[in-house]
Amino acid sequence: SVVKFRHTGQSSRSEDDCRTRDQMVQAEGEPTDTGFAALEDGAPVPREFANPTDDTFMVEDAVEAIGLGMFQWKLSIITGLSWMADAMEMMILSVLAPQLHCEWRLPSWEVALLTSVVFIGMMISSSLWGNISDRYGRKTGLKMSVLWTLFYGILSAFAPVYGWILFLRALVGFGIGGAPQSVTLYAEFLPMKSRATCILLIEIFWALGTVFEVLLAILVMPTLGWRWLLTLSTIPLFIFALLCFWLPESARYDVLTGDKEKALNTLKRIAMENRVPMPLGKLIVARQEDRGKIKDLFLPHVRWTTVLLWFIWFSNAFSYYGLVLLTTELFQEGGACGEAKGSKTEPSCNLECKYLSPDDYKDLLWTTLSEFPGLLVTLWVIDRLGRKKTMALCFLVFSICIMPLYACVGRTSLTILIFIARAFIAGGFQAAYVYTPEVYPTATRALGLGTSSGMARVGALITPFVAQVMLESSVYLTLSVYCCCCLLAAAASCALPIETTGRGLQESSHRVEWGQEMMGRAASPSPDSTHRSSSGSQD
Repeated sequence: SVVKFRHTGQSSRSEDDCRTRDQMVQAEGEPTDTGFAALEDGAPVPREFANPTDDTFMVEDAVEAIGLGMFQWKLSIITGLSWMADAMEMMILSVLAPQLHCEWRLPSWEVALLTSVVFIGMMISSSLWGNISDRYGRKTGLKMSVLWTLFYGILSAFAPVYGWILFLRALVGFGIGGAPQSVTLYAEFLPMKSRATCILLIEIFWALGTVFEVLLAILVMPTLGWRWLLTLSTIPLFIFALLCFWLPESARYDVLTGDKEKALNTLKRIAMENRVPMPLGKLIVARQEDRGKIKDLFLPHVRWTTVLLWFIWFSNAFSYYGLVLLTTELFQEGGACGEAKGSKTEPSCNLECKYLSPDDYKDLLWTTLSEFPGLLVTLWVIDRLGRKKTMALCFLVFSICIMPLYACVGRTSLTILIFIARAFIAGGFQAAYVYTPEVYPTATRALGLGTSSGMARVGALITPFVAQVMLESSVYLTLSVYCCCCLLAAAASCALPIETTGRGLQESSHRVEWGQEMMGRAASPSPDSTHRSSSGSQD
């Protein structure tokens, strides 16, 4: 029999590409024919089809054939733990800043600096962790960043003076910069059809982490204090540090480094845990030495994508963290109503402090919960509209929600508009986390995600000067900056040259050489992968 399949390791940007990748694989000694071997989606793969003797396959084909199973669910929980831990380390800033402001009598600029140093650490380290992950392995980069964050997270609880906590929180930020690499590792084990859904579902752990941190603060702060809160907040990091030894290295990465044996063992392990047959054909290895180089992000076929993505990530963080800061400011000042009434006549003393009340914690909890509906909306539209249009939609809705704030709206309307805006800008962030690992090849995937994340930190660093400093001069100007930035980001999302929905992860940055090497040799490891990958391409 003859198996016709669409190869999943290449980009499906055009019909010509698809025709090039359609290969007819003939079993030895049998006549050529145009029959198709296909099974119902999810049906077990018969052994005679799952183990072709003279065929070759790529990691992408094996991942598609093995499908989604117990291995990926275990990986989801472990990856989610690192995401949850990093969300807690970020959320703790909202609780720690006002507490130290009062306890150590810090001026306002020192309190702001406490937040800024974390973002500076993340900005510096994001591309570095990406480079480490591309050169030495995803697992290596992730383990190093988690252990780093855990060590300095605990150490910061013992900081005796302001200078020390500033220094130690900057080092915590340096470690958090490696968090996005968990998404790189996770994405490389997911079949095409399930990739968007699974990556978005682990984003639930981010929202859970922020909610858990607020609840922990409510319990710990009144009795044990901020030092215990810093220590207890590292619990998910500690659990992840223990479990990460179970994590395998990415099979795609191993293939790229030429370690075929290790890649095969990893794929066998996944097949065994998922209880499906392992393809026994010859695994094709395309060794690439120059991995993790920044110049590869500016090769002709990805240059425009890189520039636009950097702006999209910048706008996401700039608007997301800006809205978080604006929420309390607008509530206190009455938004445009406050400016219209000239309420900002009496500046407050920058040493004046106020401990967080139970009501403050409650408000913090409610605003955090807005991320869940944003996640559900993104989950529903991302495979229907595609990655690019989903990001554009999220930016557009954010801008539309900001516009009514120019008028004097009531507190209830203000709360609803901010809730919707935060839900959608959080959804835009999640869509960017799906798109970015898909658009870059394995050789630069971690670096591409790392540098994009670094640009996001630049946005997070700049936004306090707009949301807090500029707001003192004009509410209208501040709102205009965020509105225009997101409208431009929506246009940038539409202008992205590649749509990754239904496209397999690329293995190599050298597309032409890879295509020539694969020509006439690639074969589907199973009819089931044929069915899955072709159906995935049509989604």
